[in-house]
Amino acid sequence: MFRSRTCRPICQKAFIAIEDRRFYSHYGVDPLGIARAAVANVMHRGVSQGGSTLTQQLAKNLFLTQERTMQRKLQEVELALWLERKHSKAEILELYLNRVYFGSGAYGVEAAAQRYFGKPARNVTLPEAAMLAGLVKSPSRLAPNRNPEGAEKRAQTVLTAMADAKFITEPQAQVAIGHPSYNVKAAGAGTVNYVADWIGEVLDDLIGQIDQNIVVETSIDPKLQAIAEASIIDELAAKSVKFNVSQGALVAMTPDGAVRAMVGGRNYADSQYNRAVTAKRQPGSAFKPFVYLTAIEAGLTPETIRQDAPLDVKGWKPENYTHEYFGAVTLTQALAMSLNTVAVRLGLEVGPKNVARTAYRLGISSKLDANASIALGTSEVSLTELVGAYAPFANGGRGVAPHVVNKIRTVEGNKVLYARAPDQPAQVIDPRHVAMMNTMMQETLLSGTARQGRDSGWPAAGKTGTSQDFRDAWFIGYTANLVTGVWLGNDDNSPTRKATGGGLPVEVWTRFMRTAHEGVRVAALPGAQSSGMLSNLAQISSQIVPGTPVPATNSGRPAPTRTSVRPEAASGLDGWLMDRLFGR
Repeated sequence: MFRSRTCRPICQKAFIAIEDRRFYSHYGVDPLGIARAAVANVMHRGVSQGGSTLTQQLAKNLFLTQERTMQRKLQEVELALWLERKHSKAEILELYLNRVYFGSGAYGVEAAAQRYFGKPARNVTLPEAAMLAGLVKSPSRLAPNRNPEGAEKRAQTVLTAMADAKFITEPQAQVAIGHPSYNVKAAGAGTVNYVADWIGEVLDDLIGQIDQNIVVETSIDPKLQAIAEASIIDELAAKSVKFNVSQGALVAMTPDGAVRAMVGGRNYADSQYNRAVTAKRQPGSAFKPFVYLTAIEAGLTPETIRQDAPLDVKGWKPENYTHEYFGAVTLTQALAMSLNTVAVRLGLEVGPKNVARTAYRLGISSKLDANASIALGTSEVSLTELVGAYAPFANGGRGVAPHVVNKIRTVEGNKVLYARAPDQPAQVIDPRHVAMMNTMMQETLLSGTARQGRDSGWPAAGKTGTSQDFRDAWFIGYTANLVTGVWLGNDDNSPTRKATGGGLPVEVWTRFMRTAHEGVRVAALPGAQSSGMLSNLAQISSQIVPGTPVPATNSGRPAPTRTSVRPEAASGLDGWLMDRLFGR
Protein backbone atom coordinates (compact mmCIF):
# COMPACT_ATOMS: atom_id res chain seq x y z
CA MET A 1 0.00 0.00 0.00
CA PHE A 2 2.80 2.40 0.87
CA ARG A 3 5.65 3.62 -1.26
CA SER A 4 8.14 5.74 0.67
CA ARG A 5 7.94 9.41 -0.26
CA THR A 6 9.42 10.97 2.86
CA CYS A 7 12.92 12.14 3.60
CA ARG A 8 15.93 9.96 4.30
CA PRO A 9 16.20 8.09 7.63
CA ILE A 10 18.30 10.79 9.31
CA CYS A 11 15.56 13.29 8.50
CA GLN A 12 12.89 11.03 9.99
CA LYS A 13 14.98 10.68 13.14
CA ALA A 14 15.14 14.46 13.45
CA PHE A 15 11.36 14.63 13.73
CA ILE A 16 11.24 11.77 16.23
CA ALA A 17 13.97 13.31 18.38
CA ILE A 18 12.25 16.68 18.73
CA GLU A 19 8.57 15.73 18.54
CA ASP A 20 8.17 12.21 19.99
CA ARG A 21 11.28 10.56 21.44
CA ARG A 22 9.35 7.44 22.49
CA PHE A 23 7.53 7.05 19.16
CA TYR A 24 8.56 3.41 18.67
CA SER A 25 7.72 2.33 22.22
CA HIS A 26 4.25 3.77 22.86
CA TYR A 27 0.88 2.76 21.43
CA GLY A 28 -0.34 6.16 20.22
CA VAL A 29 -0.43 7.90 23.59
CA ASP A 30 2.65 8.41 25.76
CA PRO A 31 1.82 8.71 29.49
CA LEU A 32 5.45 9.53 30.32
CA GLY A 33 5.48 12.29 27.73
CA ILE A 34 2.25 13.75 29.10
CA ALA A 35 3.62 13.67 32.64
CA ARG A 36 6.89 15.29 31.56
CA ALA A 37 5.00 18.05 29.71
CA ALA A 38 2.72 18.63 32.70
CA VAL A 39 5.69 19.07 35.02
CA ALA A 40 7.39 21.46 32.59
CA ASN A 41 4.22 23.49 32.20
CA VAL A 42 3.79 23.76 35.98
CA MET A 43 7.41 24.85 36.35
CA HIS A 44 6.94 27.52 33.69
CA ARG A 45 3.45 28.47 34.93
CA GLY A 46 1.97 28.07 31.49
CA VAL A 47 2.07 25.90 28.41
CA SER A 48 5.72 25.38 27.46
CA GLN A 49 5.56 21.79 26.25
CA GLY A 50 2.95 19.58 24.65
CA GLY A 51 2.42 15.93 25.43
CA SER A 52 1.00 14.89 22.08
CA THR A 53 2.67 12.04 20.21
CA LEU A 54 3.25 12.06 16.47
CA THR A 55 0.26 9.73 16.18
CA GLN A 56 -1.94 12.16 18.09
CA GLN A 57 -0.75 15.03 15.91
CA LEU A 58 -1.57 12.98 12.82
CA ALA A 59 -5.03 12.17 14.21
CA LYS A 60 -5.66 15.87 14.83
CA ASN A 61 -4.48 16.89 11.35
CA LEU A 62 -6.55 14.19 9.64
CA PHE A 63 -9.81 14.20 11.51
CA LEU A 64 -10.19 17.05 13.99
CA THR A 65 -10.28 20.82 14.34
CA GLN A 66 -7.60 22.92 16.06
CA GLU A 67 -9.79 23.94 19.01
CA ARG A 68 -8.40 23.29 22.48
CA THR A 69 -11.11 21.52 24.43
CA MET A 70 -11.15 18.43 26.61
CA GLN A 71 -13.64 16.76 24.27
CA ARG A 72 -11.37 17.26 21.27
CA LYS A 73 -8.38 15.97 23.24
CA LEU A 74 -10.26 12.80 24.14
CA GLN A 75 -11.24 12.35 20.49
CA GLU A 76 -7.59 12.79 19.54
CA VAL A 77 -6.54 10.06 21.98
CA GLU A 78 -9.22 7.66 20.71
CA LEU A 79 -8.25 8.22 17.07
CA ALA A 80 -4.54 7.86 17.87
CA LEU A 81 -5.18 4.45 19.42
CA TRP A 82 -7.19 3.49 16.31
CA LEU A 83 -4.34 4.54 14.02
CA GLU A 84 -1.82 2.50 16.00
CA ARG A 85 -4.10 -0.52 15.81
CA LYS A 86 -4.61 -0.26 12.06
CA HIS A 87 -1.17 0.82 10.85
CA SER A 88 2.51 0.17 11.38
CA LYS A 89 4.85 2.75 12.86
CA ALA A 90 6.43 3.25 9.43
CA GLU A 91 3.05 3.97 7.86
CA ILE A 92 2.08 6.39 10.62
CA LEU A 93 5.36 8.27 10.30
CA GLU A 94 4.92 8.37 6.52
CA LEU A 95 1.42 9.78 6.83
CA TYR A 96 2.56 12.35 9.37
CA LEU A 97 5.50 13.62 7.34
CA ASN A 98 3.37 13.90 4.21
CA ARG A 99 0.68 16.01 5.91
CA VAL A 100 2.27 18.24 8.52
CA TYR A 101 2.39 21.98 7.71
CA PHE A 102 5.80 23.65 7.31
CA GLY A 103 4.74 27.24 6.58
CA SER A 104 4.81 29.27 3.34
CA GLY A 105 2.02 27.13 1.91
CA ALA A 106 4.09 23.90 2.10
CA TYR A 107 2.27 20.80 3.31
CA GLY A 108 4.43 17.70 3.68
CA VAL A 109 8.18 17.28 3.97
CA GLU A 110 8.71 16.95 0.19
CA ALA A 111 6.97 20.27 -0.52
CA ALA A 112 8.88 21.91 2.34
CA ALA A 113 12.27 20.69 1.07
CA GLN A 114 11.46 22.02 -2.38
CA ARG A 115 10.07 25.32 -1.02
CA TYR A 116 12.97 26.14 1.32
CA PHE A 117 15.99 24.34 -0.19
CA GLY A 118 15.03 23.69 -3.81
CA LYS A 119 15.74 19.96 -3.59
CA PRO A 120 13.91 16.67 -2.96
CA ALA A 121 13.45 15.63 0.66
CA ARG A 122 15.66 12.58 0.08
CA ASN A 123 18.63 14.90 -0.60
CA VAL A 124 18.47 17.21 2.43
CA THR A 125 21.57 17.47 4.60
CA LEU A 126 21.63 16.85 8.35
CA PRO A 127 21.40 20.58 9.22
CA GLU A 128 18.55 21.01 6.70
CA ALA A 129 16.73 17.99 8.13
CA ALA A 130 17.04 19.49 11.60
CA MET A 131 15.69 22.80 10.35
CA LEU A 132 12.66 21.12 8.76
CA ALA A 133 11.94 19.18 11.95
CA GLY A 134 12.19 22.37 13.95
CA LEU A 135 9.53 24.13 11.84
CA VAL A 136 6.67 21.98 13.14
CA LYS A 137 6.60 23.88 16.45
CA SER A 138 5.74 27.20 14.79
CA PRO A 139 5.86 26.99 10.96
CA SER A 140 4.79 30.57 10.24
CA ARG A 141 7.16 32.13 12.77
CA LEU A 142 10.20 29.94 12.08
CA ALA A 143 10.08 29.62 8.27
CA PRO A 144 13.75 30.01 7.23
CA ASN A 145 13.02 32.20 4.21
CA ARG A 146 11.72 34.95 6.50
CA ASN A 147 13.25 34.19 9.91
CA PRO A 148 16.65 32.55 9.24
CA GLU A 149 18.01 33.34 12.71
CA GLY A 150 15.01 31.83 14.47
CA ALA A 151 14.99 28.79 12.17
CA GLU A 152 18.72 28.16 12.72
CA LYS A 153 18.42 28.48 16.49
CA ARG A 154 15.56 25.98 16.49
CA ALA A 155 17.58 23.64 14.22
CA GLN A 156 20.39 23.68 16.79
CA THR A 157 17.90 22.56 19.43
CA VAL A 158 16.87 19.67 17.17
CA LEU A 159 20.50 18.63 16.59
CA THR A 160 21.12 18.61 20.35
CA ALA A 161 18.02 16.46 20.83
CA MET A 162 19.21 14.05 18.12
CA ALA A 163 22.56 13.65 19.86
CA ASP A 164 20.84 13.15 23.21
CA ALA A 165 18.70 10.41 21.65
CA LYS A 166 21.84 8.76 20.18
CA PHE A 167 20.56 9.25 16.63
CA ILE A 168 23.79 11.09 15.81
CA THR A 169 27.07 11.40 17.66
CA GLU A 170 28.02 14.42 19.73
CA PRO A 171 30.80 15.37 17.25
CA GLN A 172 28.30 15.18 14.36
CA ALA A 173 25.96 17.52 16.21
CA GLN A 174 28.75 19.98 17.00
CA VAL A 175 29.98 20.02 13.41
CA ALA A 176 26.43 20.62 12.11
CA ILE A 177 25.85 23.37 14.67
CA GLY A 178 29.22 25.03 14.11
CA HIS A 179 29.26 24.77 10.32
CA PRO A 180 25.64 24.72 9.11
CA SER A 181 25.16 24.25 5.36
CA TYR A 182 21.83 25.90 4.62
CA ASN A 183 20.98 27.00 1.12
CA VAL A 184 17.62 28.63 1.73
CA LYS A 185 15.76 29.95 -1.31
CA ALA A 186 15.15 33.66 -1.05
CA ALA A 187 11.58 34.86 -0.55
CA GLY A 188 10.24 38.00 -2.18
CA ALA A 189 6.86 39.47 -1.39
CA GLY A 190 5.57 35.97 -2.12
CA THR A 191 1.95 37.00 -2.62
CA VAL A 192 1.25 33.86 -4.66
CA ASN A 193 1.56 32.01 -1.34
CA TYR A 194 -1.76 33.56 -0.32
CA VAL A 195 -3.23 31.69 -3.27
CA ALA A 196 -1.43 28.50 -2.21
CA ASP A 197 -2.88 28.76 1.28
CA TRP A 198 -6.37 29.30 -0.11
CA ILE A 199 -5.96 26.26 -2.33
CA GLY A 200 -4.86 24.25 0.69
CA GLU A 201 -8.08 25.22 2.44
CA VAL A 202 -10.34 24.01 -0.40
CA LEU A 203 -8.51 20.82 -1.36
CA ASP A 204 -10.30 18.77 1.28
CA ASP A 205 -13.64 19.83 -0.19
CA LEU A 206 -12.54 18.79 -3.67
CA ILE A 207 -10.69 15.48 -3.22
CA GLY A 208 -10.67 14.68 0.50
CA GLN A 209 -7.49 13.70 2.31
CA ILE A 210 -4.32 13.49 0.24
CA ASP A 211 -1.99 10.49 0.41
CA GLN A 212 0.15 11.18 -2.65
CA ASN A 213 1.98 13.95 -4.47
CA ILE A 214 -0.40 15.91 -6.65
CA VAL A 215 -0.35 18.68 -9.22
CA VAL A 216 -2.98 21.42 -8.90
CA GLU A 217 -3.77 23.37 -12.05
CA THR A 218 -5.19 26.78 -11.18
CA SER A 219 -6.87 29.70 -12.89
CA ILE A 220 -4.11 32.09 -11.74
CA ASP A 221 -2.39 34.03 -14.53
CA PRO A 222 1.29 34.48 -13.49
CA LYS A 223 1.56 37.74 -15.42
CA LEU A 224 -1.53 39.21 -13.78
CA GLN A 225 -0.38 37.96 -10.37
CA ALA A 226 2.92 39.80 -10.78
CA ILE A 227 1.12 42.96 -11.92
CA ALA A 228 -1.27 42.78 -8.97
CA GLU A 229 1.57 42.31 -6.50
CA ALA A 230 3.53 45.24 -7.92
CA SER A 231 0.44 47.46 -7.97
CA ILE A 232 -0.25 46.92 -4.26
CA ILE A 233 3.37 47.02 -3.08
CA ASP A 234 4.37 50.09 -5.08
CA GLU A 235 1.31 52.07 -3.99
CA LEU A 236 1.90 51.27 -0.34
CA ALA A 237 5.63 51.99 -0.61
CA ALA A 238 4.89 55.42 -2.02
CA LYS A 239 1.93 56.49 0.12
CA SER A 240 1.51 54.26 3.17
CA VAL A 241 3.12 56.78 5.52
CA LYS A 242 1.26 59.78 4.14
CA PHE A 243 -2.14 58.09 4.48
CA ASN A 244 -1.32 55.82 7.45
CA VAL A 245 -2.22 52.72 5.44
CA SER A 246 -0.23 49.60 6.23
CA GLN A 247 -1.97 46.84 4.26
CA GLY A 248 -3.71 46.13 1.00
CA ALA A 249 -5.41 43.35 -0.92
CA LEU A 250 -6.50 42.75 -4.50
CA VAL A 251 -8.66 40.13 -6.17
CA ALA A 252 -9.16 39.90 -9.93
CA MET A 253 -11.47 37.34 -11.52
CA THR A 254 -13.11 36.76 -14.85
CA PRO A 255 -16.83 37.49 -15.09
CA ASP A 256 -17.48 33.75 -14.61
CA GLY A 257 -15.64 33.70 -11.27
CA ALA A 258 -12.22 32.27 -12.21
CA VAL A 259 -9.65 34.04 -10.02
CA ARG A 260 -6.76 35.32 -12.14
CA ALA A 261 -4.81 37.15 -9.41
CA MET A 262 -4.99 37.43 -5.64
CA VAL A 263 -2.89 39.50 -3.25
CA GLY A 264 -3.73 38.93 0.41
CA GLY A 265 -1.27 41.44 1.85
CA ARG A 266 1.79 43.50 1.05
CA ASN A 267 4.28 40.77 2.03
CA TYR A 268 3.55 37.11 2.75
CA ALA A 269 6.83 36.73 4.63
CA ASP A 270 5.73 39.34 7.16
CA SER A 271 2.14 38.14 7.55
CA GLN A 272 0.32 35.09 6.24
CA TYR A 273 -3.10 36.51 7.12
CA ASN A 274 -5.10 36.59 3.89
CA ARG A 275 -6.93 39.90 3.73
CA ALA A 276 -8.54 38.93 0.44
CA VAL A 277 -10.27 35.78 1.71
CA THR A 278 -10.24 35.65 5.51
CA ALA A 279 -10.53 39.30 6.57
CA LYS A 280 -13.99 40.82 6.82
CA ARG A 281 -14.35 44.59 6.82
CA GLN A 282 -17.08 47.16 6.34
CA PRO A 283 -17.44 47.84 2.59
CA GLY A 284 -18.99 51.29 3.06
CA SER A 285 -20.48 52.67 -0.12
CA ALA A 286 -19.15 49.72 -2.15
CA PHE A 287 -22.28 47.95 -0.87
CA LYS A 288 -24.65 50.52 -2.42
CA PRO A 289 -25.08 48.76 -5.79
CA PHE A 290 -27.17 46.12 -3.99
CA VAL A 291 -29.43 48.88 -2.66
CA TYR A 292 -29.84 50.47 -6.07
CA LEU A 293 -30.39 47.13 -7.79
CA THR A 294 -33.16 46.36 -5.31
CA ALA A 295 -34.74 49.72 -6.16
CA ILE A 296 -34.40 49.09 -9.90
CA GLU A 297 -36.03 45.67 -9.47
CA ALA A 298 -38.86 47.39 -7.58
CA GLY A 299 -39.65 49.52 -10.62
CA LEU A 300 -37.43 52.60 -10.33
CA THR A 301 -35.13 53.66 -13.17
CA PRO A 302 -31.75 55.42 -13.46
CA GLU A 303 -33.65 58.67 -14.14
CA THR A 304 -35.93 58.40 -11.11
CA ILE A 305 -35.62 61.45 -8.84
CA ARG A 306 -35.02 61.27 -5.11
CA GLN A 307 -34.18 63.96 -2.58
CA ASP A 308 -30.67 64.48 -1.26
CA ALA A 309 -31.35 66.26 2.01
CA PRO A 310 -30.68 65.86 5.75
CA LEU A 311 -32.31 62.75 7.19
CA ASP A 312 -33.24 61.61 10.70
CA VAL A 313 -33.91 57.90 11.23
CA LYS A 314 -34.94 57.51 14.87
CA GLY A 315 -32.12 59.75 16.01
CA TRP A 316 -29.57 58.51 13.47
CA LYS A 317 -28.57 61.28 11.06
CA PRO A 318 -26.54 59.97 8.12
CA GLU A 319 -24.57 62.62 6.26
CA ASN A 320 -22.86 62.89 2.91
CA TYR A 321 -19.06 62.76 2.82
CA THR A 322 -18.82 66.44 1.82
CA HIS A 323 -21.63 67.52 4.19
CA GLU A 324 -23.28 69.07 1.12
CA TYR A 325 -26.81 68.37 -0.11
CA PHE A 326 -28.04 68.77 -3.69
CA GLY A 327 -31.80 68.45 -3.44
CA ALA A 328 -33.52 66.57 -6.27
CA VAL A 329 -31.11 64.18 -7.98
CA THR A 330 -31.45 61.18 -10.29
CA LEU A 331 -30.52 57.76 -9.02
CA THR A 332 -27.63 57.69 -11.47
CA GLN A 333 -26.17 60.87 -10.07
CA ALA A 334 -26.78 59.82 -6.48
CA LEU A 335 -24.88 56.57 -7.05
CA ALA A 336 -22.06 58.24 -9.00
CA MET A 337 -21.54 60.86 -6.27
CA SER A 338 -22.17 58.27 -3.52
CA LEU A 339 -24.80 60.38 -1.75
CA ASN A 340 -25.50 58.69 1.57
CA THR A 341 -28.89 60.21 2.27
CA VAL A 342 -30.32 58.95 -1.02
CA ALA A 343 -28.96 55.45 -0.42
CA VAL A 344 -30.52 55.33 3.04
CA ARG A 345 -33.84 56.64 1.72
CA LEU A 346 -33.82 53.99 -1.01
CA GLY A 347 -32.92 51.28 1.46
CA LEU A 348 -35.85 52.21 3.69
CA GLU A 349 -38.13 52.53 0.68
CA VAL A 350 -37.47 49.01 -0.62
CA GLY A 351 -36.84 47.50 2.81
CA PRO A 352 -33.49 46.55 4.41
CA LYS A 353 -34.44 42.84 4.34
CA ASN A 354 -34.96 43.01 0.58
CA VAL A 355 -31.56 44.70 0.20
CA ALA A 356 -29.97 41.85 2.16
CA ARG A 357 -31.78 39.28 0.00
CA THR A 358 -30.42 40.94 -3.14
CA ALA A 359 -26.87 40.85 -1.80
CA TYR A 360 -27.19 37.18 -0.82
CA ARG A 361 -28.61 36.34 -4.25
CA LEU A 362 -25.63 37.92 -6.00
CA GLY A 363 -23.04 36.11 -3.89
CA ILE A 364 -22.56 37.73 -0.49
CA SER A 365 -22.32 34.97 2.12
CA SER A 366 -21.43 36.90 5.28
CA LYS A 367 -24.12 37.77 7.81
CA LEU A 368 -25.86 41.04 6.99
CA ASP A 369 -27.73 43.13 9.54
CA ALA A 370 -30.96 44.15 7.83
CA ASN A 371 -31.38 47.62 9.35
CA ALA A 372 -31.34 51.16 8.05
CA SER A 373 -27.54 51.37 8.02
CA ILE A 374 -27.18 48.39 5.68
CA ALA A 375 -27.41 50.88 2.80
CA LEU A 376 -24.08 52.38 3.90
CA GLY A 377 -22.26 49.05 4.05
CA THR A 378 -21.97 48.62 7.82
CA SER A 379 -22.06 44.79 7.71
CA GLU A 380 -18.64 43.21 7.22
CA VAL A 381 -17.76 41.18 4.12
CA SER A 382 -14.61 39.76 2.53
CA LEU A 383 -13.01 41.20 -0.57
CA THR A 384 -13.35 37.95 -2.51
CA GLU A 385 -17.08 37.58 -1.89
CA LEU A 386 -17.70 41.24 -2.72
CA VAL A 387 -15.83 40.94 -6.03
CA GLY A 388 -17.77 37.76 -6.78
CA ALA A 389 -21.05 39.54 -6.06
CA TYR A 390 -20.16 42.25 -8.61
CA ALA A 391 -19.44 39.65 -11.30
CA PRO A 392 -23.12 39.36 -12.40
CA PHE A 393 -22.99 42.99 -13.51
CA ALA A 394 -20.10 42.10 -15.83
CA ASN A 395 -21.52 38.87 -17.26
CA GLY A 396 -25.12 39.77 -17.98
CA GLY A 397 -26.67 38.79 -14.65
CA ARG A 398 -25.46 35.25 -13.94
CA GLY A 399 -24.41 34.24 -10.44
CA VAL A 400 -20.86 32.95 -9.96
CA ALA A 401 -18.88 31.04 -7.36
CA PRO A 402 -15.31 32.43 -7.10
CA HIS A 403 -12.88 29.57 -7.77
CA VAL A 404 -9.18 28.98 -8.37
CA VAL A 405 -8.73 25.21 -8.91
CA ASN A 406 -9.27 23.89 -12.45
CA LYS A 407 -7.82 20.38 -12.21
CA ILE A 408 -6.02 18.13 -9.76
CA ARG A 409 -3.97 15.18 -11.00
CA THR A 410 -1.28 12.82 -9.85
CA VAL A 411 2.33 13.81 -10.48
CA GLU A 412 2.68 11.18 -13.17
CA GLY A 413 -0.43 12.62 -14.81
CA ASN A 414 -2.10 9.27 -15.31
CA LYS A 415 -4.99 9.96 -12.95
CA VAL A 416 -7.23 13.01 -12.74
CA LEU A 417 -8.48 13.41 -9.17
CA TYR A 418 -10.65 16.46 -9.87
CA ALA A 419 -11.72 18.45 -12.90
CA ARG A 420 -13.93 21.48 -12.57
CA ALA A 421 -17.22 20.86 -14.33
CA PRO A 422 -18.57 23.51 -16.70
CA ASP A 423 -20.63 26.05 -14.79
CA GLN A 424 -24.38 26.20 -15.20
CA PRO A 425 -24.94 29.55 -13.55
CA ALA A 426 -28.34 30.76 -12.46
CA GLN A 427 -29.71 34.04 -13.80
CA VAL A 428 -29.70 36.20 -10.67
CA ILE A 429 -30.40 39.58 -12.35
CA ASP A 430 -32.74 40.33 -15.22
CA PRO A 431 -30.63 41.47 -18.21
CA ARG A 432 -32.68 44.70 -18.42
CA HIS A 433 -31.72 45.55 -14.86
CA VAL A 434 -28.08 44.66 -15.55
CA ALA A 435 -28.11 47.19 -18.38
CA MET A 436 -29.52 49.88 -16.10
CA MET A 437 -27.00 49.18 -13.34
CA ASN A 438 -24.07 49.19 -15.75
CA THR A 439 -25.19 52.48 -17.24
CA MET A 440 -25.38 53.93 -13.73
CA MET A 441 -22.09 52.52 -12.45
CA GLN A 442 -20.20 53.63 -15.55
CA GLU A 443 -20.92 57.14 -14.41
CA THR A 444 -18.92 56.50 -11.21
CA LEU A 445 -15.78 56.46 -13.37
CA LEU A 446 -16.90 59.10 -15.86
CA SER A 447 -17.94 61.85 -13.45
CA GLY A 448 -18.26 60.37 -9.97
CA THR A 449 -16.07 59.30 -7.07
CA ALA A 450 -13.84 57.01 -9.20
CA ARG A 451 -13.15 59.43 -12.05
CA GLN A 452 -9.39 58.94 -11.51
CA GLY A 453 -9.89 55.57 -13.18
CA ARG A 454 -11.79 56.76 -16.24
CA ASP A 455 -8.68 56.52 -18.45
CA SER A 456 -8.27 52.76 -18.04
CA GLY A 457 -8.82 52.40 -21.81
CA TRP A 458 -11.85 50.09 -21.56
CA PRO A 459 -15.54 50.62 -20.92
CA ALA A 460 -15.64 50.14 -17.16
CA ALA A 461 -17.98 50.56 -14.21
CA GLY A 462 -17.73 50.17 -10.46
CA LYS A 463 -18.22 51.67 -7.03
CA THR A 464 -15.95 53.18 -4.40
CA GLY A 465 -16.35 52.61 -0.69
CA THR A 466 -15.01 54.27 2.45
CA SER A 467 -16.00 53.00 5.89
CA GLN A 468 -16.55 55.10 9.00
CA ASP A 469 -13.58 57.15 10.21
CA PHE A 470 -11.68 56.22 7.03
CA ARG A 471 -10.85 52.75 8.38
CA ASP A 472 -11.33 51.00 5.02
CA ALA A 473 -10.90 52.19 1.45
CA TRP A 474 -12.39 50.09 -1.36
CA PHE A 475 -12.92 50.11 -5.08
CA ILE A 476 -14.64 47.32 -6.98
CA GLY A 477 -14.51 47.95 -10.70
CA TYR A 478 -15.10 45.80 -13.74
CA THR A 479 -14.93 45.52 -17.49
CA ALA A 480 -16.40 42.82 -19.70
CA ASN A 481 -13.04 41.02 -19.25
CA LEU A 482 -12.16 41.31 -15.54
CA VAL A 483 -13.79 42.12 -12.22
CA THR A 484 -11.21 43.54 -9.82
CA GLY A 485 -11.51 44.69 -6.24
CA VAL A 486 -8.98 46.57 -4.11
CA TRP A 487 -8.99 47.11 -0.33
CA LEU A 488 -6.58 49.26 1.69
CA GLY A 489 -6.50 49.79 5.44
CA ASN A 490 -4.90 48.61 8.69
CA ASP A 491 -5.11 45.22 10.35
CA ASP A 492 -5.89 46.72 13.75
CA ASN A 493 -8.85 48.62 12.26
CA SER A 494 -7.27 51.96 13.13
CA PRO A 495 -8.30 54.98 11.02
CA THR A 496 -6.24 56.01 8.03
CA ARG A 497 -5.41 59.62 7.27
CA LYS A 498 -8.48 60.21 5.12
CA ALA A 499 -7.72 57.48 2.60
CA THR A 500 -10.89 57.15 0.51
CA GLY A 501 -12.07 54.58 -1.99
CA GLY A 502 -11.76 57.14 -4.77
CA GLY A 503 -8.06 57.68 -4.02
CA LEU A 504 -5.50 54.93 -3.43
CA PRO A 505 -7.73 51.95 -4.36
CA VAL A 506 -8.70 53.51 -7.69
CA GLU A 507 -5.03 54.24 -8.40
CA VAL A 508 -4.10 50.60 -7.72
CA TRP A 509 -7.06 49.37 -9.76
CA THR A 510 -6.26 51.63 -12.73
CA ARG A 511 -2.61 50.59 -12.84
CA PHE A 512 -3.52 46.91 -12.69
CA MET A 513 -6.39 47.05 -15.18
CA ARG A 514 -4.58 49.15 -17.74
CA THR A 515 -1.73 46.62 -17.91
CA ALA A 516 -4.04 43.60 -17.66
CA HIS A 517 -6.01 44.76 -20.72
CA GLU A 518 -3.05 45.40 -23.00
CA GLY A 519 -3.67 43.60 -26.28
CA VAL A 520 -7.14 42.45 -25.22
CA ARG A 521 -10.03 43.18 -27.55
CA VAL A 522 -12.22 45.99 -26.26
CA ALA A 523 -15.76 44.95 -25.34
CA ALA A 524 -18.73 46.86 -24.00
CA LEU A 525 -20.40 46.07 -20.71
CA PRO A 526 -23.68 44.14 -21.02
CA GLY A 527 -26.42 46.55 -22.06
CA ALA A 528 -24.57 49.65 -20.88
CA GLN A 529 -25.08 52.98 -22.59
CA SER A 530 -22.69 55.85 -22.13
CA SER A 531 -24.93 58.51 -20.70
CA GLY A 532 -22.54 61.39 -20.20
CA MET A 533 -25.43 63.29 -18.68
CA LEU A 534 -24.09 63.90 -15.22
CA SER A 535 -21.02 66.01 -15.69
CA ASN A 536 -22.37 68.72 -13.41
CA LEU A 537 -25.31 69.42 -11.15
CA ALA A 538 -26.86 71.97 -13.47
CA GLN A 539 -28.04 69.16 -15.73
CA ILE A 540 -30.20 67.45 -13.09
CA SER A 541 -33.63 66.67 -14.44
CA SER A 542 -36.71 67.15 -12.32
CA GLN A 543 -38.69 64.47 -14.12
CA ILE A 544 -39.82 61.50 -12.04
CA VAL A 545 -40.27 58.38 -14.11
CA PRO A 546 -42.71 56.02 -12.45
CA GLY A 547 -42.42 52.30 -13.07
CA THR A 548 -44.39 49.18 -12.55
CA PRO A 549 -42.92 47.15 -9.69
CA VAL A 550 -41.00 44.15 -10.98
CA PRO A 551 -40.53 41.27 -8.55
CA ALA A 552 -36.96 40.27 -7.83
CA THR A 553 -35.87 37.01 -9.37
CA ASN A 554 -36.09 34.01 -7.13
CA SER A 555 -33.14 32.29 -8.76
CA GLY A 556 -30.79 31.01 -6.12
CA ARG A 557 -27.01 31.03 -5.97
CA PRO A 558 -25.09 28.00 -7.26
CA ALA A 559 -25.27 25.10 -4.87
CA PRO A 560 -22.28 24.88 -2.52
CA THR A 561 -19.64 22.33 -3.41
CA ARG A 562 -18.97 21.14 0.12
CA THR A 563 -20.95 18.10 1.17
CA SER A 564 -21.42 16.70 4.62
CA VAL A 565 -19.18 13.77 5.40
CA ARG A 566 -20.39 11.02 7.70
CA PRO A 567 -19.75 7.27 8.08
CA GLU A 568 -21.79 5.18 5.69
CA ALA A 569 -23.71 2.28 7.22
CA ALA A 570 -22.14 -0.22 4.84
CA SER A 571 -18.56 0.63 5.75
CA GLY A 572 -18.81 1.70 9.35
CA LEU A 573 -16.39 3.93 11.26
CA ASP A 574 -13.31 2.03 10.10
CA GLY A 575 -14.32 2.50 6.47
CA TRP A 576 -14.92 6.21 6.93
CA LEU A 577 -11.59 6.75 8.69
CA MET A 578 -9.77 4.81 5.98
CA ASP A 579 -11.52 6.97 3.43
CA ARG A 580 -10.19 10.07 5.19
CA LEU A 581 -6.69 8.58 5.20
CA PHE A 582 -6.42 7.46 1.61
CA GLY A 583 -9.18 9.34 -0.22
CA ARG A 584 -10.87 6.23 -1.55
